Amino acid sequence: MKAENAKAQMRKGILEYCILLILEKGDAYASDIIKQLKESELIVVEGTLYPLLTRQKNAGLLSYRWEESTQGPPRKYYALTDNGKEFLKELDASWNELVGTIETIKLMKNESS
Repeated sequence: MKAENAKAQMRKGILEYCILLILEKGDAYASDIIKQLKESELIVVEGTLYPLLTRQKNAGLLSYRWEESTQGPPRKYYALTDNGKEFLKELDASWNELVGTIETIKLMKNESS
């Protein structure tokens, strides 16, 4: 198994969480979300992002609104719903627990060396 494959699977697994974290800071247009993910070195393409946004919207985690743009057609801005905010709190707790577990395992490994 190549490390690159494992890294890709880990990134894929946390992408939905990262989208919610970005939207927690404020409403965003899909291109803005992609830009922030790329700046954080979590590379994603539109073909990956739009299905995730649709799934999160259909699950009641996101809403969207159309805004006129001076640079072309109207833009769809996504926002967290109250359900999305609650779900994000649950993911935050799960993430912190997971990171703690991994750190514990890493420490155990160092102690046994």
